Amino acid sequence: MRRILTAVLALLLALTGGALAGCGRQGSPPAKGPEPEALPRYRVATGFRLPSSPTWRKAKRRGYLIVGVKEDQPYLGEKDPATGRYSGFDIEIAKMMAASLGFPPRTIRFRTIASVNRETALQNGQIDIYVGTYTINPLRKRLVGFAGPYYMAGQSLLVRTDTDDIHGPRDLEGKTVCSVAGSTPLQRIQHDYPGAHAVAYDTYSVCVDNLLSYQVDAVTTDNVILLGYAAKAPKELKVVGRPFSKEPYGIGVPKRDVALRFALDDAIEAHERDGDWRRAYNATLGLSGVPAPKPPAVDRYH
Repeated sequence: MRRILTAVLALLLALTGGALAGCGRQGSPPAKGPEPEALPRYRVATGFRLPSSPTWRKAKRRGYLIVGVKEDQPYLGEKDPATGRYSGFDIEIAKMMAASLGFPPRTIRFRTIASVNRETALQNGQIDIYVGTYTINPLRKRLVGFAGPYYMAGQSLLVRTDTDDIHGPRDLEGKTVCSVAGSTPLQRIQHDYPGAHAVAYDTYSVCVDNLLSYQVDAVTTDNVILLGYAAKAPKELKVVGRPFSKEPYGIGVPKRDVALRFALDDAIEAHERDGDWRRAYNATLGLSGVPAPKPPAVDRYH
């Protein structure tokens, strides 16, 4: 009976969930962003100047800051197709950074940039900074600069709430696990846990659809992304076990703009100290029921 009810739920979501932010994907948990009135407000630095940063100078002359973001990650970076409003933890981080650089909310322009185009967008000046589950790694550091990290994610597992035999990757023997084609999480499951039956799709929302309809047993990617899905459907979905990788999320900046990178490092630390970081987490990802973790130490590399 529970399987039948869940299948009916998935069908209803498929019929009514077409307005899900991003691409109108069917079947995923319904759009349910953070309540605007519950979000923190950030003090805008008055008289702030950063003349040594060409990116900041250009944004100041332009009159607004262009921030690259994601639009299809629940409670992280999600765009409401009806209003065009972006919401989520990464969006709040972007607002904090803008405020510290002297840009009030009305002077922020969010621009959806796909993961594959992040480096190019920063190199070509299409965006000023990028905030969107952007893992810092040595290869990317050759192409762009990173402030932060502001969050330490790690690969984890999303399962249905009625699942009681999957608590971590070692429990995946004989189970069907879904991830995105060509992704690091998929490759890690295939290489480190060959007993699992890995399947791949173009988007995580399709994986979640299949999880809800009992076609797969688990979905795997960074825990922070999975927390967003769990927060949208807490009665149906949960994140289990401890993360089994480390994914430090940073703010992408043009590679040679060291002054901007260090100014953002200062801003991250300041907003962590004054409680803004925790308040932003509680109003977004905290809706999943997982308490705010301790922020990682900022890495001021040279």
